Amino acid sequence: MRVEKPLGEKAVHIIALGNEKGGTGKSTTAVHIAVALAYAGFKVAVLDLDARQRTSARYLENRAAFAASHELSLPTPDHITLAEGPQAETQLDMRLEQAAGIDFLVIDTPGRDSPLVRAALARADTIITPINDSFIDFDLIGEVDAETYAVKKPGFYAGLIWELRQARARRDGGTVDWVVLRNRLSTLEARNMRRVGAALDGLAGRVGFRHLPGLSERVIFREFFPRGLTLLDRDSLDSFSISHVGARNELRALIAGLNLPGWTATSMGG
Repeated sequence: MRVEKPLGEKAVHIIALGNEKGGTGKSTTAVHIAVALAYAGFKVAVLDLDARQRTSARYLENRAAFAASHELSLPTPDHITLAEGPQAETQLDMRLEQAAGIDFLVIDTPGRDSPLVRAALARADTIITPINDSFIDFDLIGEVDAETYAVKKPGFYAGLIWELRQARARRDGGTVDWVVLRNRLSTLEARNMRRVGAALDGLAGRVGFRHLPGLSERVIFREFFPRGLTLLDRDSLDSFSISHVGARNELRALIAGLNLPGWTATSMGG
């Protein structure tokens, strides 16, 4: 379904996925968001800042190759990789200038701190921090009491995002929507889910983020990568099971919860 361009002549809306821990589903989430926006008719590009692993870039390369070999028409966002270096921040700004006409730029950052990662986060309109639903990952954004699980103080990553949001406000007056995404939710750990949820509620107001349920742990995501497929490519999948339906509904709720400009309840279609 084609939608009206949301931004007119305004600058690209930048979505940056950041977390200094690996294995939280950043690249899988980044690609699914980008492809969902492309399916909805937006002009989308993906910038992969992990020049070594290139997970999101390889995902999209696999997608283009699979589509070509099977003569399929799969919406595939343009993508580039940007490496760390002495001029990396300047190159980042050049890439942003070249993004004229793009509605959304999705930036996938590596699981480490660096000047390039900070520069990308400082330029974002939406920052998404995927975490596994555990206190191991929660520790990045907040420390909790060992007995009560009440939040004692913000973590170092929350402090970093706060600093970058302040820098953004000083630079151009822009505001940043920070979303903590609870990936790999499991119904088998209901007590842990409640405790993590309560801790997120307690911290959200103090440091200024929203938290949303993300994508559950599913084998299908690992199976998608070699062909570059996503939950939205129903006609290209070997089968479409109840698990696929559930995961697709999670993706739909995730993107709706991001409150992106121009996105409506019908943007992702059926």
